[in-house]
Amino acid sequence: MVGGLCCMLGLNAQNSTVQDSINEKQIATVAKPFKIGVLPVVSFDNDMGFQYGGLVNLYDHHHGYYPDYRQMVKIEISRYTKGSGINQLFYDAKNILPHHLRLTADFSYLTEQKLDFYGFNGYLSRYNPDITEPDNPLYETRAFYSHARKFLKFNADFQGQIHSIASFRWLAGFGLVNYKISSLDLDKLNKGKDEADKLPDVPTLYDKYVGWGMIPEAERYGGNANFLKTGLIYDTRDNEYAPERGLWTEALLLVSPKFFFNHFAYTKLVLTHRQYFTLSKNRLVLAVRLNYEGTIIGHAPFFVQPYMITSISSVNKSDGLGGAKTLRGVMRNRVVGDGIVSGIAELRYTFARTSLWKQNLAFSLNGFFDCGQVVQKVNCNFSEMSDNDKNVYFDLSNSSDRLHSGSGAGLRIALNHNFIFAVDYGVALDKRDGTSGLYINIGNLF
Repeated sequence: MVGGLCCMLGLNAQNSTVQDSINEKQIATVAKPFKIGVLPVVSFDNDMGFQYGGLVNLYDHHHGYYPDYRQMVKIEISRYTKGSGINQLFYDAKNILPHHLRLTADFSYLTEQKLDFYGFNGYLSRYNPDITEPDNPLYETRAFYSHARKFLKFNADFQGQIHSIASFRWLAGFGLVNYKISSLDLDKLNKGKDEADKLPDVPTLYDKYVGWGMIPEAERYGGNANFLKTGLIYDTRDNEYAPERGLWTEALLLVSPKFFFNHFAYTKLVLTHRQYFTLSKNRLVLAVRLNYEGTIIGHAPFFVQPYMITSISSVNKSDGLGGAKTLRGVMRNRVVGDGIVSGIAELRYTFARTSLWKQNLAFSLNGFFDCGQVVQKVNCNFSEMSDNDKNVYFDLSNSSDRLHSGSGAGLRIALNHNFIFAVDYGVALDKRDGTSGLYINIGNLF
């Protein structure tokens, strides 16, 4: 990401001055009407590998200030060395529609050659690393906990003020979504590899779930998950990109009806509360996020369960719980259920501010604790499996999941208050969730 940061420094020159102490008025600096940033995408995610590609950002600051903007377009094409691909066009219009309406739209095509799959209901599904280690007597395949996925989506959300109160908003939107799920493409994954390094042709956990009937035949290959979304939002943040105080709370309903060209009908409720506490002005902030996401009506197919729902996000990594954006240090998609809760506490300490080439720079250290668990289980029928499979792949000694957690520290470099280079290292606090993870990305989690 260093290459991307340098490119942004070269292309995004602004007329601004940085002082040792920056308040709200100093942050709102007059901007050029239009700003374009072209940068290489280079990052690392412990679950996905090294990322490489390109990113273009176009900002419209006409008659405005930065870091705020009237509208923004982001185009990203990138790949990960572990087989993931991102193709995204994201649009955010804040101040060009009448009646203070905000429009966000996202058109993405995301591919995964090996998407993490650890089963349902958290710790009730065993994770055994011996199965993935070639030198271990229990070895089956390095890719045992994975399947392939292609994910095509277009969604558009509108937000509007309620009774002219800027902090209180309604949301209404829709999404057109299609999942294509399959077993691993071994020919593609093994192409060009030495015989000793090739993946064996054996069933993965996904294949076993299909054979046991825990993934019904109707869900096996994916399908449409088109939805309608509505909700209420209360937002008093002082800065959308790196807030130091305020609330950001939302209640959302996502409805996926059969008449919207779906095979499955369900409704999910999402409650999210984020709060920012200033412990030392311009220096130390405690940021907290609490979240519940659950199915309240109908049956949600297995392939939509990891999808994390929010009111607005330009982030492509929407899978969880587990991984870079939800439980750092815990394996991606480790915690999957019909309903989940999660919490994050992050202490953000800004230790230096400076200017370079007329750019505002801020440097921060973060300490964090992330946790979550399944509170509504996916119904599992064990009648089609042997007693040995039950003992090997499931932990039936408990009737409910327990808390999964990770903790660690990170570094943030903020450029002009809205471009944030982020490095996090998290450690799983239970070996059933993996070991640790390093994540190098763009932006705060919330």
